[in-house]
Amino acid sequence: MAGHSKWANIQHRKGAQDKKRAKLFSRLGKEIQVAAKMGGDDIDSNPRLRLAVQTAKSNSMPKDRIDRAIKTGAGTADDGTDYVEMRYEGYGVGGVAVIVETLTDNKNRTASEVRSGFSKYGGNLGETNAVSFMFDRVGQVVFTADKADADTMFEAAVEAGADNCESDEHVHVITCDPNNFASVQDAMTEKFGEAEESGLIWQPNVMAEVNEDQASSILKMVDALEESDDVQTVTTNFEASDEIMEKLSS
Repeated sequence: MAGHSKWANIQHRKGAQDKKRAKLFSRLGKEIQVAAKMGGDDIDSNPRLRLAVQTAKSNSMPKDRIDRAIKTGAGTADDGTDYVEMRYEGYGVGGVAVIVETLTDNKNRTASEVRSGFSKYGGNLGETNAVSFMFDRVGQVVFTADKADADTMFEAAVEAGADNCESDEHVHVITCDPNNFASVQDAMTEKFGEAEESGLIWQPNVMAEVNEDQASSILKMVDALEESDDVQTVTTNFEASDEIMEKLSS
């Protein structure tokens, strides 16, 4: 994987979120609520909640909204909604694999919106596990390149228990086993400060190389899927040349 395509999902998702602050807060709030519901409201003993709260704080989500989401999830407050996790899988143009993670209080609505997002741009929604074998579930911590040089970051990542650290001129991307994510994140954050992005992700183990038209369709499909309030993340395995990505982003 080379150039922009290596970090396409990170950069594209972050760019979309920056433009949709209200939606971002809504998505973060849902994740906090579900994390508190599943593991309790003690941040120290609930790694998923700790990650959700850290992510919310790093995106400047107001403290009162964070606290309200925790209380709602833990059952000490009630806003009348109950979110469940749903994962959708399918293909975009060019055989690109797509995983869509959602939190919803209406499965029929979410399924309809996700299906529409696929079909509008030439994709097809598949069955559960239709494409997940093309991805590995890993923990990921991303720092901007100015935090340290590549060798320093790599050594710190290995010492923290990570499996790998890959760097380019923009970012350092640390990956680890999901079971080690909390300890790796804590160690790296203590040493280098707040990460640019962190969480459990679907990392492609097989890439689908696409041309300019296909890349354009995939990016439009990702945007359409992210328009849904129920969608938390969209991950693809598409790969395009730097020239194509620069042209599409200009």
